[in-house]
Amino acid sequence: MAVALVTGSSGLIGSETVKFLHEQGFDVVGIDNNMRKYFFGADGSTAWKAEELSKSLRRFQHRDMDIRDESKISALFETLREEIRLVVHTAAQPSHDWAAKEPLTDFTVNANGTLILLEAMRKYAPEATFIFTSTNKVYGDAPNFLPLVEQEKRWELDPSHSYAAFGIDESMSIDQCKHSIFGASKVAADVMCQEYGRYFGLKTATFRGGCLTGPSHSGAELHGFLAYLVKCALTGKKYTIFGYKGKQVRDNIHSHDLVSAFWEFHQNPKPGAVYNMGGSRHSNCSILEAIDLVEEMTGKRLNYDVSETARIGDHIWYVSDVRAFERDYPDWKYTYDQRAIFKEIIDASEERYAKL
Repeated sequence: MAVALVTGSSGLIGSETVKFLHEQGFDVVGIDNNMRKYFFGADGSTAWKAEELSKSLRRFQHRDMDIRDESKISALFETLREEIRLVVHTAAQPSHDWAAKEPLTDFTVNANGTLILLEAMRKYAPEATFIFTSTNKVYGDAPNFLPLVEQEKRWELDPSHSYAAFGIDESMSIDQCKHSIFGASKVAADVMCQEYGRYFGLKTATFRGGCLTGPSHSGAELHGFLAYLVKCALTGKKYTIFGYKGKQVRDNIHSHDLVSAFWEFHQNPKPGAVYNMGGSRHSNCSILEAIDLVEEMTGKRLNYDVSETARIGDHIWYVSDVRAFERDYPDWKYTYDQRAIFKEIIDASEERYAKL
């Protein structure tokens, strides 16, 4: 029996991973205790997705388990041992703002939880592949010191800069910058994942995500901006833009395209690998541009305001250079452009909120 273990299995990337690996023939064990509801309230709850996966996938097991619980995580790995072929770790506390409220909770989830999983795999399933969803926030606010040019509806990078054509690559330093508490905890997990690959020789990969999105996102004000923006447009709820005049730029990658990248890595793993992974120049927009597109595609006006206060450590402009991954895995391709991403989120949201 080949088992894939997915943490955060009811979240955006986790649920997409569960479905993808189930289609590949794996028995999938999902670990998720719906901490997203604790972080973000009812808007963030993933209970609906856990129920959907359990009902629709025959070889899926949901485990209501906390990744910080070393004894339970170790017992699970010890029981399954070499049956575990792949671990995809997507569970996290994902918000800048929330992390500052409870730094200990943020760090124990993001850093300690990752270490517990890595060590359990090293002891009981050392031949498995370990894939970690890190974040571009490991670069802190360093991208904000790039030479940016203000345009009508977005910030852009000066075209003379080396990052301008393709985006930010993995050579950007993670030092001497402000990360936010969240960013710091993800740095710890990111580096530890690399170290278990480089020091112990495990087949680990770190994917530093841009804006990860898709129809399964339980968007909330503090995390999941596209899904939450669509929800506000459809329900009439007021949307607040935090800082930078709404011109801050995000590169958006559909969850399916990210998970297909995970799969490519699993076929030919490179221990300790690190990849920036987002929408790149293929799919990116400012918040104002996103609002324009959502209004066009839904036919609804968004009620929003713009706060002058930006979130600490938030990026003004971030576009991922994904060429390192493309060089190592040339068969991987994007299947969703920006408009297709928006359409899926809108269609799924219309169906979901119609039931409320």
